[in-house]
Amino acid sequence: MDWQTPADFETASLITEAQARALAGKPPVTGAWHESDPLGDRQFAPVGTLELERGGTLPFARLAYETWGTLSPKRDNAVLVLHALTGDSHVFGAASAGHVTSGWWNGVVGPGKPIDTERWFVVAPNLLGGCQGSTGPASLAPDGTEWGSRFPYLTIRDQVAAQVALADAIGIERWGAVVGGSMGGMHALEWAITHPERVERLAVLAVPPALTADQIAANSLQLEAVRMDANFRGGDYYDGDEGPATGLALARRLAMLNYRSSSELNDRFARSWQSGISPLGDGGRFAVESYLDFHGNRFVRRFDANSYITLVDAMNSHDVGRARGGAASALSRISALTLVLGISSDRLFPLDGQHVIARNVSSTLDGDEPVIIDSPFGHDGFLIEEDAVGRHLRRLLDASVPRG
Repeated sequence: MDWQTPADFETASLITEAQARALAGKPPVTGAWHESDPLGDRQFAPVGTLELERGGTLPFARLAYETWGTLSPKRDNAVLVLHALTGDSHVFGAASAGHVTSGWWNGVVGPGKPIDTERWFVVAPNLLGGCQGSTGPASLAPDGTEWGSRFPYLTIRDQVAAQVALADAIGIERWGAVVGGSMGGMHALEWAITHPERVERLAVLAVPPALTADQIAANSLQLEAVRMDANFRGGDYYDGDEGPATGLALARRLAMLNYRSSSELNDRFARSWQSGISPLGDGGRFAVESYLDFHGNRFVRRFDANSYITLVDAMNSHDVGRARGGAASALSRISALTLVLGISSDRLFPLDGQHVIARNVSSTLDGDEPVIIDSPFGHDGFLIEEDAVGRHLRRLLDASVPRG
């Protein structure tokens, strides 16, 4: 559910004039990737017609994905890496014409890195409902126009069903590991619960077994910010001159307050001013206001408002125990060797959720306690603390797992 671009992890307190100038001008109607845009490293796999959990279907669906490394002759070295809410398939690599940001986990995935692409064949899809090549609201529907408000409601389980179709399409019967943080961790849990025979190792990072009322409430404010923008037009804004950039940027400003810890924001910004103009009635701004503004405005240039709503709605559906007799019963189905990891200062998905997972999965790497990374960066720590997270991923991937 995270920012997921390295530039967003800068520790500088003030937004520079150069950064502000970089966002001058009207934002696009949507930041979604389109067929006419440079391909980058994307590949595509057909999902076909997907039967949805709540009923109905999504026809002609596909997933965009990227791969690194070489699949072994036995096809037994594949690792699935699943991104958070606003991430995409570009886990590793440089920014380019086809990828507006560099890889969001360059310190973890790559040659010689903890998820070593000289050993593992790494697959990373863009989530179904996303806006970077996979079928989503900004994609063309069968009638040749964008889905917009007609795009169906998706659950985490629907998105995993699409990932299963991807695995089948590229010939992966069993993953050497499935790794996911935040929303990606929700998908990783569902993989291991729904298809335990297809997952040897599992890493779930900074994720709970279900969203709480408090978390759903915070999400509802973000969605309402988007929908209240007059340019949202009920979700059918693609043919307009302006999209709901103001509402989407506000949604991200709200979200970022949960992604970082209060201590980090206080330490970085305190009560500093953005400029020499006082924010105390003279029209100036506090530095933290400019920080949130900048990142909200940058976000609208790479994301789609309808995709944001679709993915947050899917996140709200997350409850591994739904129709399975509760969380403990569902988690007991997991047979993969499992790494459960949390961040000490995470106020989005606090540690109590990781404790529930660790206590109820029988085959964890560290017994009934999660690994806790001591970090001031809040929820985003699973992305920022690459060395610490990487050490534990190495432990998991180096562990021997008997094959059934």
